[in-house]
Amino acid sequence: MEDTIRREKDHELPEIGANIYVGESALNFPAHWVDHAIPYSQLKKCLKKVARELHELGLDPETLRELLNPDETSPVALKYKLNGGADSHLRPKLTVQVHLQDGVPVDASLAPNTRDFLNKIAINLPQNQPAQVEPVTKSPIPDSVKDAAKAETVVETTSAPSAETVDALADEANDKLAIALADEKTVKITETPASDSEQTESIAEPTSNGSTPASPTSPATGTTEGTYEIIEVPLTFDAEFFEMLQSDVNNLDALQMEEEKTMTSEIVALGKEVEQVVKPKRFSKTDLARWRQIFELYLDAEIFFATHEQDHGERSSQVALRQLQWFQDQVAKQNLVKDFKLPESKAAFTRFINLNASLLKNMQFQELNKTAVAKILKKFDKRTALGVARKFPTVVHSDKLLAGTIARDVCAQMSQELVSKVPQLNDYLCPVCFSVAYLPVRLDCQHVFCIRCVIKIQRRKEKHCPLCRADVVLKASAMNLDYELQKYMKKYFAKEVKEKARANEIERGIEDYGPGYVHQECCIM
Repeated sequence: MEDTIRREKDHELPEIGANIYVGESALNFPAHWVDHAIPYSQLKKCLKKVARELHELGLDPETLRELLNPDETSPVALKYKLNGGADSHLRPKLTVQVHLQDGVPVDASLAPNTRDFLNKIAINLPQNQPAQVEPVTKSPIPDSVKDAAKAETVVETTSAPSAETVDALADEANDKLAIALADEKTVKITETPASDSEQTESIAEPTSNGSTPASPTSPATGTTEGTYEIIEVPLTFDAEFFEMLQSDVNNLDALQMEEEKTMTSEIVALGKEVEQVVKPKRFSKTDLARWRQIFELYLDAEIFFATHEQDHGERSSQVALRQLQWFQDQVAKQNLVKDFKLPESKAAFTRFINLNASLLKNMQFQELNKTAVAKILKKFDKRTALGVARKFPTVVHSDKLLAGTIARDVCAQMSQELVSKVPQLNDYLCPVCFSVAYLPVRLDCQHVFCIRCVIKIQRRKEKHCPLCRADVVLKASAMNLDYELQKYMKKYFAKEVKEKARANEIERGIEDYGPGYVHQECCIM
């Protein structure tokens, strides 16, 4: 099985050892899923090449950490960007801004091999022109220099630079920089002694490759000058690493999208099947009541999402597995499956359980791959100090794997196409007495109450709706009875409507004949 599913010797990826209640192994993923899993060991090997490549250039983690977070006065600074565009194609880029004085980096804190590498790059950079004293003036920059300033210096290699090839890579970078800077004219900043009443100002022009001359200092003993040069460090294996990782994430997104489409089609087909077995029929059997109980338990289980105040949001696969087992246990305890009157209901329930098991397996596979991605990026940051763990999820534009939306989307589809086929009693309760709102009265504010509650509110001379406080209660009349909703309730909630009608008769009898009234069922004389 793919490396994502196996345990590593030194760093174990999490595995879910429990089995799904229906008997299948939780990690028994299909073969085509395993083929798309994140190749953790391959990425790990590529990461070693990245670390070795940086080390050979003198950019060990400690040096990178210092250069990526320089002080304000630091003469060397690094920037690392993934450069993810709208098409989510990544192009890693490491640039160094170095302060050169007489063509030599001036930071004495650099590691020897880092200094050697920067020195090699600085050798062929254009040398500074003799200082010219031009107070409060600017030297014009030729158009050729302006055009050259727009060119970006990119150094690409086909293999990792070893200790023997550092000189060749540096020469290649220097040649390209020399072409871009060939026509550059450096304008020096000089300070003139200030008189008692006025001072002379001078303005510095940026160089054509984006570098900026260093601000000179004029102590009593002399003058210090220099320039900042921006150089792109030639790297190979970081691009290979992110190209491999991005390709794997995109393939997983495509796989998750296909699985979501498959489950959506299954949900639509199952919804039509359930709709047939729960449809009320006068002279034939129906399993409406049992399916209503099943879906009530399913909603109470909150298998994939929780809606409580303290426990809300998407659940992990471990919690979802536990909730799915609880749901099946409750269905078995109440003998709901055994009490089905139609054989089609048993087949539909089996498909329903398999659908939830499939969604759970997708969540488990998604979590394992997300863990593998997070783990390899964390290891990348540990060995390179480039800090990409937070940037990668935002620049790669993953809609499925890293966003984790498959459970949310499938559950929303299940609620619309399946659970809604069986009307739930909670959706048709009177908000005052919390029983079915039979003989429903729809007020002008569109809120629905049972007729007994509306009559009681009118008798108390209360004119405001109990829910929205609109002045509509005293305006209600027989015209506000919703006969279509009344017919729907009698069709899908026959038992509850019968109980509500009996309760209304008893209450009306007590009002007419006093508390001694005893309700009697209709009898034949």
